[in-house]
Amino acid sequence: MGNVVDEQREVKRSRYAVAAVFAVHGAVTGSFATRVPWIQDHAGVSAGQLGIALAFPALGASLAMPLAGSVSHRFGARNALRGLIALWTLSLVLPSLAPNLLTLCLALFVYGATAGMADVAMNALGVEVENRLDRSIMSGLHGMWSAGALVGSAAGTLAAHLGSDARLHHVLAAAVLTVVGVLSCQWVLDLQPAEDEEPPPRFALPPRSALLIGAIGFCAVFAEGASLDWSAVYLREQLETSAGLAAACTTGFTLTMAVARIAGDRVVDRFGAVRTVRASGVFAVLGGLLIVLAEHPAMAMTGFALMGLGIAVVVPLCFAAAGRSGSNPSLAIAGVATITYTSGLIAPSAIGMLAQATSLMVSFCLVTLLSGGLVAFARVLRPGDRVKISRPDAAVPDPRP
Repeated sequence: MGNVVDEQREVKRSRYAVAAVFAVHGAVTGSFATRVPWIQDHAGVSAGQLGIALAFPALGASLAMPLAGSVSHRFGARNALRGLIALWTLSLVLPSLAPNLLTLCLALFVYGATAGMADVAMNALGVEVENRLDRSIMSGLHGMWSAGALVGSAAGTLAAHLGSDARLHHVLAAAVLTVVGVLSCQWVLDLQPAEDEEPPPRFALPPRSALLIGAIGFCAVFAEGASLDWSAVYLREQLETSAGLAAACTTGFTLTMAVARIAGDRVVDRFGAVRTVRASGVFAVLGGLLIVLAEHPAMAMTGFALMGLGIAVVVPLCFAAAGRSGSNPSLAIAGVATITYTSGLIAPSAIGMLAQATSLMVSFCLVTLLSGGLVAFARVLRPGDRVKISRPDAAVPDPRP
């Protein structure tokens, strides 16, 4: 009986520890995003050159994420996450030190590579905890990421308002977040490979199951990237609103996503992943229609809020489905993460190019069309068995009362 209680406590403690790591990961992203103008000025790059440099984080992440599985296999899940989250938090300092375009691109490549590997490691552990609890937690974990990003953004906004040097700001932020991240990893599950388990390849293409799941994630992240980067522009240019109201639209979209993710696990547990994503797709399509048909700012802002509500839980459910899709969860999660990162990379530029050739309204017609893919292909996320990544012979009962 004592062993059962101890294992229940270990799983619950790991859930909160992984949630803290998700928040730390988000806080790094928020801390960086708010200081991009300072970094641009310090590196002396133009807007076009900055656009080139900002493609390097996604490039670094896409190339490095398939390596995360072999790192976890070699060092164990806990040590791997501890090392990768520390590398990620410390890499926050690099972009602000870059004096020119070349060094900025290199810094952002490292920044993205460490972000991607830490992302795969923490999602793999999150899926393992979800499987042991036998209830949905991935949406809430991603909600913690959004909350961390909001906190990091708020701190970065304050630092920018005070005119602080981003190098000092990021050194202090990196120090605090590294300590929090490393200490949090002390309580995550210490998963170790079985003695007869073959090490995963250092680099491999994602399995077919990950491609199908990743396609749904691609649609959701495309809509997210388009809305984050272009919602304010849409209100300002299409509906001629003030800059303040346009910025409020983006903030509202972000808050809607964060709240929906934190509350999403209860919905998933009640209705299941497939029905949840289908309903989410309906909300996203409705939001897209309001956006493209809007003649008043309130209508467009409602549309973006519905878009955020509709896509919020999709990516967490994609990671959860990937973790149950085959014999190598880390490889499947890395494949889904690579596809979603790629979507986030191409969405803003694709929206911009299409808008230049036609109009922003036409661009968001594409977003609405892709949102319909959530409804059409939600069945790919049908629930599978919640099997544990390691120690499959250990009987861990449901810790719920």
